[in-house]
Amino acid sequence: MKAKILLIALLLLSAAVMGQRFKGAVMGGFNMSKVAGDEVNGFYQFYRLGLNVGVAAIIPFKEHWDVTLEIDYTQKGAFWGGGVRDDNYPWRYDLRLNYLEVPVIVHYNDRDIITAGLGFSWGRLVSSRELEDYGNQPSYQDSVPFNVDDFSILGDLIFRLYKRLHMNIRMSHSLVPIREREFENLYTQSTWINKQYNFSISVRLVYIFNERLKNVSQ
Repeated sequence: MKAKILLIALLLLSAAVMGQRFKGAVMGGFNMSKVAGDEVNGFYQFYRLGLNVGVAAIIPFKEHWDVTLEIDYTQKGAFWGGGVRDDNYPWRYDLRLNYLEVPVIVHYNDRDIITAGLGFSWGRLVSSRELEDYGNQPSYQDSVPFNVDDFSILGDLIFRLYKRLHMNIRMSHSLVPIREREFENLYTQSTWINKQYNFSISVRLVYIFNERLKNVSQ
């Protein structure tokens, strides 16, 4: 089933290059990400930086409205760089999650200047690495596995910078947990289980091919 989804996505992206109705795009930039429920970072602390690159097919279906299908390689995770902390929490935490993602987004185009969209994304985990260091113990790699599939909701804004070059800002959040993990208080030995979710903000440059610039000088 997953192979069929990728095949359909690749066929649509090929049509974006060959067809007149479709538009194609390439994009590249970075993620600022965290994992909700990791007991490390606060709500506004996006310490993990990662790559976000991809290609897209943009399908107009009504005036001002498009459907965008992408294939992206995206790096997510969480990071805490160390410092003086309670022994219940890692002094250093390094989580890297690499995904192949297929977002599908419905966009509204306002005068070829700004485009806003909402959509969903399916991500396939390609690789992961998780290291923790409590200062008084040897560093270890966590053995709690992550789910191979990540289903997310996302919001998307695209601003035109110059002709066919655009700036893209995207926020995404997992709809279902990427895993459940048990934590322990090292003083009381009490335990609890957290459901964990990816949360990321992406900033990318986007170049759109086969775009008709109605309100912008060619």
